[in-house]
Amino acid sequence: MIYFIFLLRTFLLFHLTIFLHKHHSYSSPLTYQLYPSQFAFSTHTHTLLMALFNSRKRSSSPSYVSTSTTLIFIALCVFGVWMISSNYGFSPQTLTDETTSTSMAIDTSSNTNNDLSSTQDIPVETTKNIQEPVETTTNSEIQKDISTTTTTTVFEDNPGHLPDDAIKSDDKNNNNEANKQKSATSDSQIFEESSVTQKEQASSISESGNNDQNSESDKVQQSSVETSEGNGMESQNANEVENKEQKQDVQSFDTRGSKNDEDEANKEQLREDKGDIKKKDGKVTTHDEKQDKNVDSKKGDTSQVSQLEPEKNENQDESEKSENSKAEKKGHKSKKAWATQADQSHQEKKRQQGESGSSSNDGEKEKQDNTWYLCNVTAGADYIPCLDNEKAIKMLRSTKHFQHRERHCPEDPPTCLVSLPQGYKTPIQWPSSRDKIWYHNVPHTLLAEVKGHQNWVKVTGEYLTFPGGGTQFIHGALHYIDFLQQAEGGIGWGKHTRVILDVGCGVGSFGGYLFERDVIAMSFAPKDEHEAQVQFALERGIPAISAVMGSQRLPFPSNVFDLIHCARCRVPWHEEGGMLLLELNRVLRPGGYFAWSATPVYQKLEEDVEIWNEMSSLTKAMCWDLVTINKDKLNHVGAAIYRKPISNECYERREKSQPPMCKDNDDPNAAWYVPLQACMHKVPVNKAERGAKWPEEWPRRLHKAPYWLNNSQLGIYKKPAATDFSEDNERWKNVIDELSNIGITWSNVRNVMDMKAVYGGFAAALRDLPVWVFNVVNIDSPDTLPIIYERGLFGIYHDWCESFSTYPRTYDLLHADNLFSKLKERCKLAAIMAEVDRIARPGGKLVVRDESSIISEVSALLKSLQWEIISSNEEKGILSAKKGNWRPDSLASS
Repeated sequence: MIYFIFLLRTFLLFHLTIFLHKHHSYSSPLTYQLYPSQFAFSTHTHTLLMALFNSRKRSSSPSYVSTSTTLIFIALCVFGVWMISSNYGFSPQTLTDETTSTSMAIDTSSNTNNDLSSTQDIPVETTKNIQEPVETTTNSEIQKDISTTTTTTVFEDNPGHLPDDAIKSDDKNNNNEANKQKSATSDSQIFEESSVTQKEQASSISESGNNDQNSESDKVQQSSVETSEGNGMESQNANEVENKEQKQDVQSFDTRGSKNDEDEANKEQLREDKGDIKKKDGKVTTHDEKQDKNVDSKKGDTSQVSQLEPEKNENQDESEKSENSKAEKKGHKSKKAWATQADQSHQEKKRQQGESGSSSNDGEKEKQDNTWYLCNVTAGADYIPCLDNEKAIKMLRSTKHFQHRERHCPEDPPTCLVSLPQGYKTPIQWPSSRDKIWYHNVPHTLLAEVKGHQNWVKVTGEYLTFPGGGTQFIHGALHYIDFLQQAEGGIGWGKHTRVILDVGCGVGSFGGYLFERDVIAMSFAPKDEHEAQVQFALERGIPAISAVMGSQRLPFPSNVFDLIHCARCRVPWHEEGGMLLLELNRVLRPGGYFAWSATPVYQKLEEDVEIWNEMSSLTKAMCWDLVTINKDKLNHVGAAIYRKPISNECYERREKSQPPMCKDNDDPNAAWYVPLQACMHKVPVNKAERGAKWPEEWPRRLHKAPYWLNNSQLGIYKKPAATDFSEDNERWKNVIDELSNIGITWSNVRNVMDMKAVYGGFAAALRDLPVWVFNVVNIDSPDTLPIIYERGLFGIYHDWCESFSTYPRTYDLLHADNLFSKLKERCKLAAIMAEVDRIARPGGKLVVRDESSIISEVSALLKSLQWEIISSNEEKGILSAKKGNWRPDSLASS
């Protein structure tokens, strides 16, 4: 087309020249003055015309000139047809539909350069912008030509001519985006098909969003000059430039000549790739950002389970999205009706520090070779990855607040296996285990040497024995438990008081004997110089975790414990504005008790008196009521019992606001890696709000839906909440028989963990068995943990992408209901199974309910760990397996 226009111009110009020569001299300036542009053609054409003109001067016959002219024109036409058919003088790129860059590069309007301004820094493969001398072609013709070539596939060569919204992430560019979209409709069509298809583009997009506009404009101008200089080059030069640019743009895919069906297949494959970018509603999001949205967008519901969380606004600030994408390991955005712990904790940490947590999944492939090694660590058979991270502990700036006893999880969860103690035996069954355990299972004697005289633990032959005593109850825990009841009759063990927190539990004797009063205790102590105290408790069959009151909140919701106990727990409650005691105030139920049995209560040493005075001032300022101070004549100890207020009247009457009240936007339920603050939260007073009323007496509270859970809310299974709760109870009613049929022998089971609890129905169904169930609510799941506590059960928040805060070999039965399929979205399944292997006892069982593909994958991993598959039904989605004593021979690299 272009060539024929050129021939037509030449033909007309030739006749015009003859006409002018008749009336003027050929060299007359008038010709150049009237038609200057018509003489701006190539030297070759000019020479040809001069030859024809000179021949005309030599011939006087008009017919001869006419004949010659006709012959020359026909020859030129034939020559033009030959040139077009052989593509002579044109780059193949300008003649194929596969390459859209030429059409896209044509300057159709004054907006073109503006549209290009945002693409200069994107490492996308570009082709040479060939602009032949087509100045006389109309814009409408070019627009038509562009419209026929914009349906490119995702792998087509992209010259960087993308709409601005594909590469901008900052809000400061929003106005420019709107203007460019209005003036470049065809470009937005191209974006719909091919703008974001590579993982490399994701990082470039985020970087380009922060570039200065002026800098971008300068780069575009420079690029435009370079492009225009190459527009008139011959075909061989064009190919050289194209090859050069292909080498420079190494981050893009070279897909010239790819078929449409292949492109679609590749496009689908990229969608499934974890790291690829997906376009939704005109926005660019990566897989990691999407996952982070599922964890990090559910924050802010202060009641967490008493009210439905409102829908999040999807059009949130881009900078907010960037912050949310940090919570790798601690978090995901979702529109679920329930708040999550990850959600609330993330918001509270941002509120306190202006910083977000990190959550990322590096997209590493799952462990494929199934080759296992022993953990090469100093802790040996007692290895707890998140508490024995020596590298992280050495980097701590301070240990003033016991930061070295807090969780510091490895960036990459370990996939090694923990060794067995030499001489390990099958644990002694409950209730005999409360009094004695095998020495070789927990071969530590230091505590027996230090605390033996206080009847903590003693070495007796091949056993470690536990007389049931403690520092404050040398003559037995049961006597001490009854002493507290007599001191304050309102405690009401096993009826009014069902779930308690035991701070600094030692070897767990207090909690172990509370079972006889139908009370369950969440016991905790740090992994410190009291060697293996929590491990002793767990080996005895007593619930406990390794934790410390340090610089972070405890991993429990607010207002859930009926009573909190501290017997010589060595916690400096009165220091730093009472920060640690204020944390107990957060988790203690309004109207609940704090039983403090320590030397300042009953001794008159100068230090004790000073501490007592400090504690008295602090508890008074906190509006705690000192109910009684009693002395146990048998053990020669005393206990002070305080009670938390059930209204905010005392807070409002205080003359001094110390400790201060927490800010209204401080979420008391946020508890996952949230720093402590020295403030108090108001007591719930709305009768429909959780914490405003005391639960039903035990055991009625077990099967009754909490008063604050009503049918105006949707439950986890999308039914009215109270109905949802009841149906969950029914679901697990026959679980004992069901598990018995797939190989669970209940006489061998004592320590049970529900790795993904919902309402606690699984634990409630096991109530009549001599077992205890630790309910784990995942931080990215709906936060139902307050419901579990309201029922008289207990549990903890946790992220299974990290190791659990317990010793190896501590659980007889692990139950995972639809857990692994969800975790696999952001964690390596091999690491999770290594953690399962770590916390399960040899001879312990794992029951998995999940998708058939997950059942198959878990089964393969368990077999590689030498677990025995007892029962597996992929169709029904259930599997049970038993851990053996196998350990690999080789050590993992350190």
